[in-house]
Amino acid sequence: MAESGGRRRGRRRLRRRARQRVRRVLLIGLVVGSLLLGGVGWVGFRGWQARAHLVNAAGLARELSAQVIGGDLDRAQRTLAALQEQAGAARAATGDPGWWLGQQAPYAGDDLAAVRRIAVAIDDLARRAFPALLQTDLATLVPHQGRLDLARLRAASAALTAADAAVRESRANLDAVPTEDLVSQIRTALAGLRAEIDRLASLTGAADRGARVLPTLLGADGPRSYLLVSQNLAELRATGGMFGAYAVIRADGGRIRMQKQGTSAEFGRFTPALRLDDEVRRIYTDLPGTYPADVNLTPNFPTAAGLYREMYRRHSGSTVDGVLAVDPVVLSYLLRATGPVSVPGDTTLVSDQVVRALLSDAYQQRDGTGQDAFFAASAAAVFDAFLTKKVDPRALLSAFDRSITERRILFWSARPEEQRTFGDSRLAGALPEQETAPTVGVFLNDGSGAKLGYYLRPTATVTVGDCADDGRRQLRLRFTLHSTAPASGLTDSVLGLAKAGDPYTARTLVALYSPAGGAVLGARLDGRATALGSGMERRRQVAVATVEVAPGATRTLDVDLLTGRNTAGAPELWHTPTATPWTTQVVPAPSCNQ
Repeated sequence: MAESGGRRRGRRRLRRRARQRVRRVLLIGLVVGSLLLGGVGWVGFRGWQARAHLVNAAGLARELSAQVIGGDLDRAQRTLAALQEQAGAARAATGDPGWWLGQQAPYAGDDLAAVRRIAVAIDDLARRAFPALLQTDLATLVPHQGRLDLARLRAASAALTAADAAVRESRANLDAVPTEDLVSQIRTALAGLRAEIDRLASLTGAADRGARVLPTLLGADGPRSYLLVSQNLAELRATGGMFGAYAVIRADGGRIRMQKQGTSAEFGRFTPALRLDDEVRRIYTDLPGTYPADVNLTPNFPTAAGLYREMYRRHSGSTVDGVLAVDPVVLSYLLRATGPVSVPGDTTLVSDQVVRALLSDAYQQRDGTGQDAFFAASAAAVFDAFLTKKVDPRALLSAFDRSITERRILFWSARPEEQRTFGDSRLAGALPEQETAPTVGVFLNDGSGAKLGYYLRPTATVTVGDCADDGRRQLRLRFTLHSTAPASGLTDSVLGLAKAGDPYTARTLVALYSPAGGAVLGARLDGRATALGSGMERRRQVAVATVEVAPGATRTLDVDLLTGRNTAGAPELWHTPTATPWTTQVVPAPSCNQ
């Protein structure tokens, strides 16, 4: 049957439309493909630009940091201008629509987003944090001729607060970058930048808090007095060493003076014992409330400082406004800033020898009375040099920053509103009851009355383990303790009280603190299950193991722990500061959400 003309024309129109749709699809595909290929090329070109600018900016940031710390402010201003140019260019290169399109792509998108975050963080530091720091005269933060200029210190506070806020905002932005799927080069760069900003944040944070609270603490609103106590690292306690020598410091209108000195032995024994929290008593018995040398068996410094203040009040009849604790390692850091200091009796204290002089030589070469006199004279000499010598403020602030980071300087105010200012900072030394990242505590208390702490070399490694169904996470702690003590030749002042066995064997009570809301599951000493004393302090389970180490020997304590529920981030180690810094490591693992 012949086909009608109308039907033939209809089919031809359909075929024509189909060919047009195909051509349209092909054209769209060609355009989209060209755009994608062009976008990849554009992102690649901009990425090359961003990489060059970021490499330059990172180098300039490190150079600028060194110049600020070193006090070369003229060069620092020139470096800042170059940094701002490079950081701004990196931010621009990673901020156009092509880069945004690249961030939406699979695989490479996470890396491009991370590069963008890094560029923004460096640019924010270049335009907000560093200029504020360069505008601040750091000399206002250190005393001159025994006095701090409180008016200038308050004037510097606004700039320091702005700098600290910029640094912390940059750090928070970098914290939000997930690292699990990043390529290794970008993950390494991100980790390095986080570490650098952490270091900067500790400096700006300390300077900011100092500028805000020091005027009041140093007598802007009336005279203040404080106990300055020296922690003797030769006889270990949880916060560092037993409280030995002390001095009374008076501050009035920014002028600081040392009024009197003494030793904890003068206080005697307190019977009945001072009132303790039930948790502390269950772990450490009445010792912290009975003997001044034992107030810091607990690692919670506010508890120890409050007890010592009350003991001093009962002994002297005077009340102080707070307690400041330091150790001989702090003196070594300060001596790097002040230079050598002479002590009456033809002794010169120098930075690289003062720890040995105070913690070893003093016990080998002097009797008990001579030791106390030497400790007091050394503390007075360094204190006087700190207050009166013309010292590079950046070197001095660096010494304080390192000491606070290592928890070697601790401060407690008897006024609650001031103490809250320090919060859970390292300076406050307070065990937090709440935490977002798990903290594992390893605290050492001498168990023999000897002065062998100088010879101990501790290490600790925390390895992140499996995830539990209830939101907790397993942690494994390996703690080792090595003794470098000689097998003979030490004096009775070092060996301490008579005891059974080898007097050269160091007996240490190792207090293991779980993360807040967590648990200590068990421990093995040199591969064998070991008995543990147990208790709770500030929402942390506490287990105490006795570890005896002979000269030249090493003991290994393996501990299984659980975190609290719903904590995230890499765990942190909190440990007793010792004469020789610990060797520590945290072995991370992917988050439980991966």
